[in-house]
Amino acid sequence: MASSTLSLCSSLSVQCKISHKLRTPVVSNNPNLPFLSLPSSHKLSLSSNRLAFPLPPRAAATESEAPPVLEAEVETPKLEEDAAPAVEASPEEPPPKREEIFAVVMIGSRQYIVFPGRFIYTQRLKGANINDKIVLKKVLLVGTKNSTYIGKPVVTNAAVHAVVEEQGLDKKVIVFKYKKKKNYRRNIGHRQPITRIKITGITGYQDYPAVTLDEAAV
Repeated sequence: MASSTLSLCSSLSVQCKISHKLRTPVVSNNPNLPFLSLPSSHKLSLSSNRLAFPLPPRAAATESEAPPVLEAEVETPKLEEDAAPAVEASPEEPPPKREEIFAVVMIGSRQYIVFPGRFIYTQRLKGANINDKIVLKKVLLVGTKNSTYIGKPVVTNAAVHAVVEEQGLDKKVIVFKYKKKKNYRRNIGHRQPITRIKITGITGYQDYPAVTLDEAAV
């Protein structure tokens, strides 16, 4: 009987060592084997061994230990105190006003109102080349801001000075001919030769008797 008890104790001690290494003790709840049940003191020792291991650090600790984030500082440019003063632009002088004058001149069989500094298109001037200076002497009327010079039929000694700028052709004009019931149709285009001249001045009218506004009112 003593030998069987010793053998059971030795086997139980071996089994407890193995279970201690595996950290999962073998506990039997069979009432027929009371000698296999572990005492309460051994259970407490196992639970104390489990808590002996260090716990992993929590996430809060890792977040608190994270290195602080540095905020970048933006440097604002400093205004130069010794900046050069702004130079005020001087107002531009207006161009001198031209004399308010006009004339009515006859070129060929047409009459044109001309102003100094402007250009007009006239009928082709024969023998005139580009940049040629011409003088128009058939001046029918000259008007200024305060007086008018009316020719009878022309203003004597008055002249209009101009420069030839271009010799060309006018826009095309369609000439269409048609006869009914005769199968007759003709489509013809025509471009009239013209000359562009620029008026440079009006002179020679001062000696002619003028009609003022007061005289015209009477």
